[in-house]
Amino acid sequence: MNNTGVREGVQEVDVVVIGAGQAGLSSAYHLQRTGFVPERDFVVLDHAPRPGGAWQFRWPSLTYGKVHGMHALPGMELTDADPARPSSEVIGEYFDTYERAFELRVRRPVEVRAVREGDGDGRLLVETSDGVWSARALINATGTWDRPFWPRYPGQETFRGRQLHTAQYPGPEEFAGQRVVVVGGGASGTQHLMEIAPYAAATTWVTRRPPVFREGPFTEEFGREAVALVEERVRQGLPPKSVVSVTGLPLNDAIRQALADGVLDRRPMFDRITPDGVEWADGQRVEADVILWATGFRAAIDHLAPLRLREPGGGIRVEGTRAVTDPRVHLVGYGPSASTIGANRAGRAAVRDIRRLLDQEPAAV
Repeated sequence: MNNTGVREGVQEVDVVVIGAGQAGLSSAYHLQRTGFVPERDFVVLDHAPRPGGAWQFRWPSLTYGKVHGMHALPGMELTDADPARPSSEVIGEYFDTYERAFELRVRRPVEVRAVREGDGDGRLLVETSDGVWSARALINATGTWDRPFWPRYPGQETFRGRQLHTAQYPGPEEFAGQRVVVVGGGASGTQHLMEIAPYAAATTWVTRRPPVFREGPFTEEFGREAVALVEERVRQGLPPKSVVSVTGLPLNDAIRQALADGVLDRRPMFDRITPDGVEWADGQRVEADVILWATGFRAAIDHLAPLRLREPGGGIRVEGTRAVTDPRVHLVGYGPSASTIGANRAGRAAVRDIRRLLDQEPAAV
């Protein structure tokens, strides 16, 4: 491995990691464990103002006790967490402790603007607000939080109320006395509904497809089958779906109570938005003060556009974590590795592949 160098203002490392959420920190841990030195052989760039990944932006009412399946980062367990504290605080502090314990030296806030081919030397150029980095390999761990998906419907611009996305959700108290339409059949949509219902004047739940509630335990075998379905999409170069879209929603006691109370009384997707609410093709209407779009996120990979990795289907073809058309590029936390446990495993796998790739190639002089 070669030391960080400066060539015409370009800083050289072996590996650039973009993002310091679960996937990025896991990758950095495994890089360090296999002999790469932070700030000499690899660098971690994160656009967020502080440690915590996307968790730091979650709403205060999402307490740690409500988090589904937070898996510890490799090498350090998260212990004695108060389930009543906001997950943003608990996980933010945990990530901060982790970064310092392993001396990962994350650089933040750094905006990555573009990744492009180098000057014929087989390297990648990573253009950022912190200058330009030249790397032999790249681990992209940018997740999805920065790309909330907003569907478009006729009349949307005429709505006189408030429209917001899960990414902007402030907590249930702000909806007191208001009529709220929640759009989306995933975990966020159901959580929002159950929180808002006691405060709101009325809630309406609309989804494109009927929600699927899953009975019974989430077994390891079931989880593997779900991940395999998501993995097949990215292998084909299609945009990844969330694992939840494959597994369905767990039918726990809170969901059962919400179903019994009519909070989760789902209606099909409306056809248009009016100044005062939403309307279906048959003339039915619901008046609303707020439309809350719990419609998910898309992968934040626009900075990779100069590499032309996207397939005609709209996604990046990935085998394991490696981009099929460019083995220097690994996507961790993308598609099947978007869960916390998946991100840990993917970080290890990406580093193993990169180690093999770099050992086969002569280091730049």
